[in-house]
Amino acid sequence: MVFNSYTFIVFLACVLFLHYLPLPWRVKKFNLLLASYLFYAAWNPPFVFLLWLSTVVDWFAARWMYNARTKVLRIVFLVLSLCVNLGLLGFFKYGNFLLDNFILCTDFLGIHFQPARPDIILPVGISFYTFQTLSYTLDIYRRKIRPWHSFLDYALYVTFFPQLVAGPIVRAVEFLPQCIRPRRANRSQLSWGLSLLVIGLFEKVVIADGFLAPIVEAVYDSPLKPNFISAWGATVAFAGQIFCDFAGYSTCAIGVAMCLGFSLPDNFRFPYAAVGFSDFWRRWHISLSTWLRDNLYIPLGGNLGGQVRTYANLMITMLIGGLWHGASWTFVVWGGFTGDIWRQRGPFAIDCLVARS
Repeated sequence: MVFNSYTFIVFLACVLFLHYLPLPWRVKKFNLLLASYLFYAAWNPPFVFLLWLSTVVDWFAARWMYNARTKVLRIVFLVLSLCVNLGLLGFFKYGNFLLDNFILCTDFLGIHFQPARPDIILPVGISFYTFQTLSYTLDIYRRKIRPWHSFLDYALYVTFFPQLVAGPIVRAVEFLPQCIRPRRANRSQLSWGLSLLVIGLFEKVVIADGFLAPIVEAVYDSPLKPNFISAWGATVAFAGQIFCDFAGYSTCAIGVAMCLGFSLPDNFRFPYAAVGFSDFWRRWHISLSTWLRDNLYIPLGGNLGGQVRTYANLMITMLIGGLWHGASWTFVVWGGFTGDIWRQRGPFAIDCLVARS
């Protein structure tokens, strides 16, 4: 199910109707949880099991980790969470990519190896909800938060349908406290939420898909060599397309959540109005940038281990950030290119890269 469909309009109307009935708060949260599973099942019903598996494993791993008496046991339960989540992500998102590159390596060595194609289907949103559940266990491992008392709240945190398939990536400390008391949008919040939904749909449907995508496809998909104006026009159009597509979805997600009385963090803050490269990354895909900063760059040592170590941590972070966007060497090269630009800028402090909302 996508936001720009008549099915979603009917779905959202039903969800809002149930949410504003005079029902107990626990029942309303249960309704939202069922709606979230229904929303995800509309893509591919069997993949709901993967979502459920990740939810259950991290719920128990986090509790066991927090109550462990030794550091070794805490590490064991953390590794359990990492193996399950990253294992699922690696298999479904990067399985074909790894197999293709393994075949290329064997061909280079003169070994003819042609295995059967697994035809792995990528579960929608797996990159987003994997990082979201991992942020919960990682924060508990670092003793930043305590295990949440309600499995219903935690399951809703993992599966909350407005941001389930394309973000923003929400932290447990931002979402779970909102589950304590009943959430109900007032008239102003409801009008703002619906307005954001309309704006996001306009960005996605009208600008990205209707206006810019045909320009990009006409040039990039053409077998003919483009001239100077066509090449630059398509490049600028593509920059606008990816922004309006991604930011439009995030705007829709924030608006839908606001209609339900929930608050989601900003994910884009006018990135193309940035002054310089560092300012751009304070504005673009903020939830991912902060996640990589807090859970990868800083744990690796950040900029505290000397210049060489700082650059190594930076490149590792940006390469993984590039690979997160897609299973292709082009994304890896993009991540490395971005990291190299930062390296050339001199001393780097990624922990100041993105200001928290």
